[in-house]
Amino acid sequence: MNEKAPQKFTDMLTGKLSAKLPGKLAERAERGPVVAVVKLHGVITPTASPMSRPTISLQNVESALTRAFGHDRLSAVVLSINSPGGSPTQSALVADRIRGLAEEKQVPVLAFCEDVAASGGYWLACAADEIYAHSTSLVGSVGVVSSGFGLTGLLEKLGVERRVHTAGTHKVRLDPFSPEKDEDVQWLRGLQDELHEQFRAWVRKRRGEKLDGADDDLFSGEIWTGVKAEELGLVDGLGTLRGIVKDKFPDAHLLTVEPRKPLLARLGMSSSVRLGGSGGADTVLAAVEALEHRAMWNRFGL
Repeated sequence: MNEKAPQKFTDMLTGKLSAKLPGKLAERAERGPVVAVVKLHGVITPTASPMSRPTISLQNVESALTRAFGHDRLSAVVLSINSPGGSPTQSALVADRIRGLAEEKQVPVLAFCEDVAASGGYWLACAADEIYAHSTSLVGSVGVVSSGFGLTGLLEKLGVERRVHTAGTHKVRLDPFSPEKDEDVQWLRGLQDELHEQFRAWVRKRRGEKLDGADDDLFSGEIWTGVKAEELGLVDGLGTLRGIVKDKFPDAHLLTVEPRKPLLARLGMSSSVRLGGSGGADTVLAAVEALEHRAMWNRFGL
């Protein structure tokens, strides 16, 4: 049997398939190199939202990352980040997964900060080998924040009696329906300081000698424009995603890979639609979720 026959058949099949593709697609199929763009947009949270607003967690970006790093003609992966932050744990899990895939596939990773890459959003950006932003992007916010409401006395006014039974003296801390205790605030502050140090260590590890500024400034939780972020070494340069990719990988074409959309978005429904069940309770929970996410974006004027 002619050993060259299988290769000839493969070449013939590839040629026929390319010939049937529309102009630009055929050209792309022949020229080869690919830069995969993974969109990491939304609040970082372990709670998957069925609504149309995007969120980021390891669960809902895992498949997108796997597809992006799995391309057989891959030149690089670009992270398109637009996030005000959120869960420290999910930020770390997603970043660790990106680094693991990058090392496994031996491909460079670039991050591009869009409107905002703040707090957990910047944690994700630091998973890249190089970080870029637009001059107007908001970058940084290397800090930790906790928020809640004090509802002391509300239940009494409504004529509702709340009953909480615990085993363990510290099982209920910072209960919004009870007066705030100094010892609980101190406990929370200690937790925040520990998480803040982990955040600082991650940024130092990934950015190293590129950082240009005192720790008190860089890690104060402040947010900067892309221009100032470049001066401080938080990003490597300014530009647009397409412009940067074109300069670094002129022969490659962009392949955008997006995480799975929320359930209602996949069904073509808007976020105003509510799931069935407990009716009013679902509406209230959805409204609270929307307000929390809206508040995170509003911190940056977005």
